[in-house]
Amino acid sequence: MTVSNDKTKIICIGAGASGLFFALHCADKTHDVILIDSNAKAGRKMYISGKGRCNITNNCEVKEFISNVVRNPRFLYSAISRFTPADTIDFFNEHGCPLKTERGDRVFPVSDRSADIIDCLVKECRKQKVELRFNETVTDIRKENGQFIVCCKDRKYYADRLVIATGGRSYPSTGSTGDGYRFAQSFGHNIIETKSALCPIRIKEKISKGMLKMTLKNVSLTASNDSFNKTLFGDMEFLPGSITGPIVLSMSSLINRLGHVDLSLDLKPALDEDKLDKRLIREIEKEPNKNVLYLLKTLLPEEFIEFFLNNTDTDPDTVLNSLTREKRLQILHELKHLPLSFDGLESIDKGIVTSGGVDVNEIDPKTMESKLCDGLYFIGEVLDVDALTGGFNLQIALSTGYSCAQAIRKN
Repeated sequence: MTVSNDKTKIICIGAGASGLFFALHCADKTHDVILIDSNAKAGRKMYISGKGRCNITNNCEVKEFISNVVRNPRFLYSAISRFTPADTIDFFNEHGCPLKTERGDRVFPVSDRSADIIDCLVKECRKQKVELRFNETVTDIRKENGQFIVCCKDRKYYADRLVIATGGRSYPSTGSTGDGYRFAQSFGHNIIETKSALCPIRIKEKISKGMLKMTLKNVSLTASNDSFNKTLFGDMEFLPGSITGPIVLSMSSLINRLGHVDLSLDLKPALDEDKLDKRLIREIEKEPNKNVLYLLKTLLPEEFIEFFLNNTDTDPDTVLNSLTREKRLQILHELKHLPLSFDGLESIDKGIVTSGGVDVNEIDPKTMESKLCDGLYFIGEVLDVDALTGGFNLQIALSTGYSCAQAIRKN
């Protein structure tokens, strides 16, 4: 690699969200940046984020943003304050990729195409003359005589500063193989045990084919044990052997270090038990000669009723005018507290992000620089930081990348 001697030479490993954003903000007349990635293209994981639409950030204030961070929120306060969700929205709007805000303040490109976000970042990197090196797998890194040596299969790169933006261990097919942890350990860094995050939750109940095509809207999922109790409201879906959807994914990140939890569904969270009971009574009085199956069809999606019946003591053929008060209250209870048998989380390769990673106690939160090795930086998912679903994790990638770039440019 031949560059001018008066320039600071920087290598960033990983051309995902954090690496791209770091590179385009770091490269200038005095900083040469090479971005290395094992994939053939940049932003491989971003292509599948938000179901291919790329939920790039969440349109909220910093305080609310931090409240959605699961791991080490205080560490991220400086970075998120320095480059906020509003800054992200302004950046893409100003660089030819207009954004829109949807339900839950989730922000997407107007085009609904992840590729447009990636193309925007790559285009800006090229404008800043970032050198993009694809299909380059880093096998080893070391530091000798104050200089970093990055070894690939057929060549070596040399740099004054080294940035690790390799991601975690989720979706390994996109290149997130956990190499960043190995690189960190080679410089003495502690790695917090990695866990699945934003992943489906396995349940033991049988899920019919019909349920795989439906969404339970506006329900509440509760997870609890002796030391934990949390309820999330929103939508959920079913997979063979597991549940997923926004509230499930977020719940998985909250319980991934708890061991066993009890799960239950409130299928009518907008109604307290008294109001729901009055509704049941009205339906019964209106159609006394109908049966319980009819009653359930007024309350639940048809595809879900079989599941409900299979997992409760409700007899669908019971005629409503013969339904006892005790049986009515039992149905009421089951509608508000339907138990699900927790069977663990899906494996880390099925998680959207990785929980755990490089110990942030060993990282400067203002600069992302290692406290153990001068000139070594860590950004994005490789760090022990993660957040709930809704665009928060991609914003963390952008903010840590930006903070790192600003710190290096000042040196």
